[in-house]
Amino acid sequence: MTEMKTKPTRPLKASEVARWDRQTDVAVVGFGGAGACAAIEAHDAGARVTIFELASAAGGSTALSSAEIYMGGGEGTRVQQACGWHDSDRDMFEYLKASAGPQADDAKIRAYVAGSAEHFNWLVDKGVPFKDSEYRQRAMMALTDDCLLFTGSEKAWPFAQLAKPCPRGHNLEVEGDNGGPLFMQIMSDNVSQRGIEVEFNARALTLIVDDHSGRVCGLVVRIDMQEHFVKVNKGVVLCNGGFAMNEPMLKKYAPGLMRCSMPIGNPGDTGTGILMGLGVGAAAINMHEGFVSLPFYPPASLTYGVLINAQGQRFINEDCYHGRVGAYVLRQQGDRVYLVFGYEDYGDYEQNSYLGASVAGTGETLAELETELGLPAGQLQHSVEFYNRHAEQGQDPLFHKASEWLKPICAPYVALDCTPGRGAYFPYFTLGGLDTLPSGEVLTADGDIIAGLYAAGRTACGIPRRGEGYASGLSVGDATFSGRMAGLAAAGAGGTGDAEPKPANPDYEHDQQRKP
Repeated sequence: MTEMKTKPTRPLKASEVARWDRQTDVAVVGFGGAGACAAIEAHDAGARVTIFELASAAGGSTALSSAEIYMGGGEGTRVQQACGWHDSDRDMFEYLKASAGPQADDAKIRAYVAGSAEHFNWLVDKGVPFKDSEYRQRAMMALTDDCLLFTGSEKAWPFAQLAKPCPRGHNLEVEGDNGGPLFMQIMSDNVSQRGIEVEFNARALTLIVDDHSGRVCGLVVRIDMQEHFVKVNKGVVLCNGGFAMNEPMLKKYAPGLMRCSMPIGNPGDTGTGILMGLGVGAAAINMHEGFVSLPFYPPASLTYGVLINAQGQRFINEDCYHGRVGAYVLRQQGDRVYLVFGYEDYGDYEQNSYLGASVAGTGETLAELETELGLPAGQLQHSVEFYNRHAEQGQDPLFHKASEWLKPICAPYVALDCTPGRGAYFPYFTLGGLDTLPSGEVLTADGDIIAGLYAAGRTACGIPRRGEGYASGLSVGDATFSGRMAGLAAAGAGGTGDAEPKPANPDYEHDQQRKP
C-alpha cells in the first residue's frame, strides 16, 4: 500500500498521531512581519511560543519591502503631529473604507484605525526608528531617511472628496530602499531577546485536529527531511504569506494577475497557509484580488501626461497612486496602453524610473504620434486637445486630476508603451486569504470560529482588499497589526470572537451610529 503524501488540505486527526515530537502553547508559521509580531505578543502574554520558518533566516516578504507602515487616526502619530498634520479616526476610516470598496470589512478597519496610534507607539517601543520629518515629493518611496509621506490616493479624486487628505505612510529612519531588512532585524532581535524558540528550514505541512471537537491542536512540520508532530496547546497562527508564487493557485483564483510581469514576495508565498485553512473548513475570500503596480513615477513630471488606451481615450486621473493605475490598466480593452506627454516632462526617466517601458512613438504633431502608435484616426488628437483645453483652466471634467498636475501637453510628444506583457514593469501580489475576525480567529463559510486556528498578514484577508484602492504601507501595517492581534488571541489574552474593538474617538462612534 502506497503511503499518502502529507498535503496542506488534508489535516490529520489527533488519533492518527503515533507520537508527539514536541509541544508548545502557540505555534507561529512564518517569520516575516506578521509572524514576528504574533510571536512577540503571544510570548509577552505568557504563552510558550515556537516559530516555524520555511527559509534559513527570518524576513519573509516584509524584509523584501521598503517597510513603509500605514498609520494614523486619532490626533495623529508623533510624526504626523511633529510635521503639522492632524489626522482623525473619521478621515482614516472613510479613506480605508472607500479604498476597499464593496469588499471592505468595517470591523477590521475600525479596529485598525482605533489601534493605529498605539501600534505606532508599540513599534517605537520595540526599537523601530521613525524620524520626525516629512518627504514632500510625489514618489513611490522616500529614498532619504525622512519618515512621513503620502503613499496612496489620499489627495486624488474621488478620495480627496470623501476624507480630508493626510499622509500616513511611515518610512523607517534609514536611507534608500532598506526599510524592510532593518525592520526585520529589529523584530528578530526582539524575538531573540525573549528567548522565543525558532525552527528555521522547517516546512509546515498540515494541521492536526482533535477527533471529537475539531479544534486545531497541532501541526505537522518537516525538519531535516523528517516529519515532526507538534502538539499545540493554545493555537496555531498562520503567517506564511499569500500565493503569488503558486502558479496553479493563481490560475484558479486570480488569473487576471498573470498578465503582470513580476510577483512580489518570497519563495514561500505559495499559499500553503491558505490551503491548510481550507483543509479544516476555513473560508477563503477575495481570492481574485491583488495589488498591481504601474510605477510610472518617478520622475513625478510624468504625472503631467495622460494614459491612453487602445481606443485613444483616457481612463483615469493620472495623479492617483501607481497601484490604482495598474489595476485600471488591466481593465482596458484592447492590446495597448500608452503614457503620452510632452518631451519637456521626460526628465530623468531613463535614470530614475522603475517603469522600464520603452518609447513607443514620438511626434511633432498629435496626428503624427497617433499614426505611429496605430491608434484610431482622430481619437488621440481629440483626447489630448480636449484635455489641453480644460487643463489651461485648471480643470479636468472627465477624471478630475488635481489642478497642480494640470497643464497643456505640448509638442514634441512622447509615448511610453505601458501595455501589460510588452516590457513595462508590472509587479503584483495577492490580497485574498482566509476569512478572519479582527482578532485573527479564522472563520468557516458560515462565520463560525475554527477553534485553535488564527491567521495574519497575507495569509488572511485583511485591510487591503482591492488593487485599485491600495496604498503603500497597508500590507506591512496590516501584517504587523493583525499579527499582534492574532498572537494575543492565540495566547488567550484577547479575541473572544464576540467583541469588536471600538474606535478611540467617541465623536466618531456617534457619527457612525447616525449613518444609515
